[in-house]
Amino acid sequence: MKTRRYVAGGIAILASLVVFVVPFVFILLTAGKGRAEANQLEFTWPTDWQLWENVVEVWNTRDGMFLTAMINSVILTVASVSGMVVLGAMVGYVLQRRKGWWTPVANVLILAGLIIPPAVVPTIWVMQGLGIYKTLPGLVMIEIAFGLAFTVLLIRAFVANIPRELDEAALIDGAGPLRLFFQVVFPLLRSVIITVVVVQSVFVFNDFQNPLYFLPGNENATVQLTLFNFQSQFNQMRNLLFTDILLITIPPLLMYMFFNRRIVAGLTSGAIKG
Repeated sequence: MKTRRYVAGGIAILASLVVFVVPFVFILLTAGKGRAEANQLEFTWPTDWQLWENVVEVWNTRDGMFLTAMINSVILTVASVSGMVVLGAMVGYVLQRRKGWWTPVANVLILAGLIIPPAVVPTIWVMQGLGIYKTLPGLVMIEIAFGLAFTVLLIRAFVANIPRELDEAALIDGAGPLRLFFQVVFPLLRSVIITVVVVQSVFVFNDFQNPLYFLPGNENATVQLTLFNFQSQFNQMRNLLFTDILLITIPPLLMYMFFNRRIVAGLTSGAIKG
């Protein structure tokens, strides 16, 4: 049995290296090459490292469009994930603690949010009517709406592990609903909130479809849209194209590496109780 486990573990590690590590190394090596060498798309060590020069050139391309896109992506990610965490925690807590006749209806709506694909044209029509189309706050609302179902399900499962006696003790001490939630329950959701923050941050930061549909325009570009634009501009300068890919990949990669254990703990926290 131990031999089988070791073999299975070795195969899993090897598969992970092939799927994740090898492509990243290829991106890094290509980003460090000169133009002629990078266009060959060979998995070889650069003859002369030019990574810093490529980074500076990408950074200054199109009047610093990459910096603008990075700022837009950071604002979009922080605002969207903050809204998901607060609203998702409140909804998940209420669904778990205050069950009623409306609970099945809410469950159907939440599952529909996970299953049914978004309707782009009607959404644009609604946003135009509200005057939030082509605006960053409008896209923040879209990201919150699309990510809220997953957040609610994850937090709801975690709330099931919190003893109801804590709620009762806080109510006996005179705490109101808001104080009970934000001072007693919300701090206990730390591990699952970290999971939500990391997972949803990577999703929003890497989102291409929603900014393309709901936030068009160069001044509103996000990092994924710069990659789309740079692909045509740097088609014959693949060292710059892969440098842009490398710069976009690093932030979510660092988040996953730093919060890896907390992500696993948050995802499995609601597996015992339902």
